Order: sequence, then structure tokens, then C-alpha cells
Amino acid sequence: MQTDYGPLQGLIGTFQGDKGIDIAPDKKEGKEENLFFETLTFSEAGEVVNAEEERVAALHYHQIVTRKKDNAIIHNQTGYWMWNKEKKLLMHSIAIPRGLCLLASGTAHVDEDGEVLLKAVSDIKDANFTIVQSAFLKQKAKTIAFDIKMRLKEKELHYFETTLVDIYGGIFEHTDTNTLKKVH
Repeated sequence: MQTDYGPLQGLIGTFQGDKGIDIAPDKKEGKEENLFFETLTFSEAGEVVNAEEERVAALHYHQIVTRKKDNAIIHNQTGYWMWNKEKKLLMHSIAIPRGLCLLASGTAHVDEDGEVLLKAVSDIKDANFTIVQSAFLKQKAKTIAFDIKMRLKEKELHYFETTLVDIYGGIFEHTDTNTLKKVH
């Protein structure tokens, strides 16, 4: 049986982009801006059945972000984009090797031109779609909320995400954005 990935179908494959902008907290300057390029790969994980009732189509993804000025990998992330067709529920899980994981929920919309809009949010106060982090991060760089918006039009993927972080004695909006092209 073929898995119905619904609005996620067009993501399957590899995207690359070199127009990324990362605005991150900096202890001395308040913020730093990093220009980056990235590779984002989505692969089929199939259908998952939870408790013999809930059916979820899942795509595994892996994201590598490399800073342009020194070719350092500044972000290595993996997780899943999931679609529950029956409930029209979009889910996005993230695992970052800093001691941070989260589960976000949201919506998917396909317009009459075939453009796919995906939105997902997670909040530390949400009992179901929350953020889990190490004791160190909770004390020194606590993630409070996460929000991502993605737009897929044919072979072009654009995203904008905001991670709200309590760091260096204040609340900081850490943002990332990029436009990528499907390469295969």
C-alpha cells in the first residue's frame, strides 16, 4: 500500500540553498548575523499506526547549516514532519544535538496554484506540543517557544522560523530563514 503523505509529498527529496540568514543571540553584541548555505533532505518514513487507531504519514528529515564566512557547521538537526490526514493535523519533531527536542503542531494548506503552506508551533507551556531540554539549557539558554512557516512552490522551498530563547538575562528571538531549490 502506498503511503499518502498529503501536503508533505512535494518535500520528498533534497533541497539546497545559499541565501540563509541566521540572527542569533550574542553575549557581547546582543545579536550576531550569520549568512549560511544548507542542505535539507526529506525521505519517506512510511505510515505509522499508533495504538491501532491513529494513522500518521511521516517524512524523516536531516538539515545541515554551514556558515559562509568560515565553512563551520552551525546547525545539524534531524526529526520528522508528520501528517494525520483524518485530523488534518501537521506535526513536526526536532532533535538538536545540544540537548534539545521539541514537538510542534500546526496546519497545512494547499492553494489553488499548488503552493503548499505549512505552519507549526511549540511552546514550553503546552502540555502536548512542548519543548524538552537539558538542565544546562534550562538554566543558561532556555527555549521557550518555536514557530516555523514553510512555503513550497514547485521546486522552491522557503522557510522562516523563530525560536524564543531566554539567554544572557533576556528574551531573544533567534530567527532563521532561507530559500532552497530541489536538486533531486
